[in-house]
Amino acid sequence: MEGQRREHLVVRREEAAGMILLDRAERANAYTQAMVDAMSSALDELAADESVRAVIVGSAVAGRFCAGADLDELRSRTPADGRKLKSAALFDRIEELSKPTVAAIGGPAVGGGLELALACDLRIAAPEARFSLPETGLGILPACGGTWRLQRLVGPAVAREIILFGRELNGDEALACGLVNELVAPDRLLTRAVELANRVAGRDAQATSLAKEALRKASGGDTGRDFVTWAQTRLYGRPRKGERR
Repeated sequence: MEGQRREHLVVRREEAAGMILLDRAERANAYTQAMVDAMSSALDELAADESVRAVIVGSAVAGRFCAGADLDELRSRTPADGRKLKSAALFDRIEELSKPTVAAIGGPAVGGGLELALACDLRIAAPEARFSLPETGLGILPACGGTWRLQRLVGPAVAREIILFGRELNGDEALACGLVNELVAPDRLLTRAVELANRVAGRDAQATSLAKEALRKASGGDTGRDFVTWAQTRLYGRPRKGERR
């Protein structure tokens, strides 16, 4: 499907998947503030579409993912901008989305690009993908989730290497430390992401949404036990898929 084009994005639906594909290959898919606004709007649409069971974030051009924030805009930011980052709010929304999310990483995931991937539930990547958080070399911090989401996935030791010492991971290293779930041939990356979305479509939508929320609470330091108990009372006694009452 061709999809709808807007502000260096392609937004499309394919089977059970809704896709937000960055389309600024000449700048390695670095995002502008206008692109962040467009991604947020697209997320609203896909969240409201009941036929979409999972959301994929990737690149419209093979061999790319996201080089983070546009450097020209980054250089013009003021101290006041540091208090309210649009990208941080967007990535929080992706993490909190009731539908599972998949990052399809075909190339470098750098800075905010890696933080975008970290906000997703699953990350699949081409072997050629690279992962880094170079912010301290630029005199800033990874402020959109890198300092907390990365540690949850790879542990504090590897996170410190990446953030403090500028270590870059290749695809094999990212797979070995749990940063990505699967390595996929570049020409199958989006196909595989759609396959995963279709797998979600075979499961109960409400239970999947509540399970995602329970996992998010647990990864934030809360065991989620009380939430799971509450959620289970919502789920028990409902008609199962294909049942009538």
